[in-house]
Amino acid sequence: MSRCISLIALSTFAVVVGLTVPVHAADPEVIPLWPSGAPDAKGTAENDIPTLAISLPPKDKANGAAVIVCPGGGYGGLAFGYEGVDIAKWLNDHGVAGFVLKYRHRGTGYGHPTPLHDAQRAIRLVRAESKKYGVDPSRIGILGFSAGGHLSATAATHFDAGDKQAKDPIDQVSSRPDFAILCYPVISFTTEHTHKGSRKNLLGENPDPKLIESYSNELQVTPETPPTFLWHTDGDTGVVPENSVLFYLALRKAKVPAELHIYEQGKHGLGLAAGAIGAESWPDQCIAWMKGRGLLGK
Repeated sequence: MSRCISLIALSTFAVVVGLTVPVHAADPEVIPLWPSGAPDAKGTAENDIPTLAISLPPKDKANGAAVIVCPGGGYGGLAFGYEGVDIAKWLNDHGVAGFVLKYRHRGTGYGHPTPLHDAQRAIRLVRAESKKYGVDPSRIGILGFSAGGHLSATAATHFDAGDKQAKDPIDQVSSRPDFAILCYPVISFTTEHTHKGSRKNLLGENPDPKLIESYSNELQVTPETPPTFLWHTDGDTGVVPENSVLFYLALRKAKVPAELHIYEQGKHGLGLAAGAIGAESWPDQCIAWMKGRGLLGK
């Protein structure tokens, strides 16, 4: 398999999920997570190939931080433009390398545990090849929106140190993100605040109660969960803000550094929230949080 998947393939993917992704000369390089084929793949079509779209900041601006970006879509699609490509460009503006993850989901025929495997592999890959991308392997975070926020929270609570005996050197490194940024995330699968569509798409019609609890991420927080920035809106009726509150309270209980912003106005799915009263400040507040944690110093 070619290391670089063509821009035509990226634009074709956008059509498949009903999205508009601008294609121009500056589009990022897109690589498969597994060059020799993804585990549990049902075929070799584009939908069976999870990828990373790599957007690196100019070398004179790069500070060594990196973020894997997980677009939302209810585990049934991907908002690859405004919750993916646009976010990578914003990160690049602040010297941060952006890696937009095209993970497998129900819309492409995949449920549990495949999305998590894709997210973990993305973290491992960026860490294993950190020198190539000019990235500090101890400053690799994950950012997600809505169901992509659930995937990011899952990666932040379900990780391992790597298998030192693995033949693939990428599998030998840790899948733990060093920080997490959760944007109007789906979190709970066990409470009245559950986004039932995301749960159904990920786990199926009648999942085992233990599996539901495992993916209810506020119940999986430990002192090893990475520092987390969260934001939501009080006006979000798609994924209610109690999801972010539950995760924040779990982080506090575990004494994990965290910051939560809930803005009064705004619907679900704001992305960078340009022009949204109150919520439009989240990107600046997130960057301030990253600076305060020492993530953006060269």
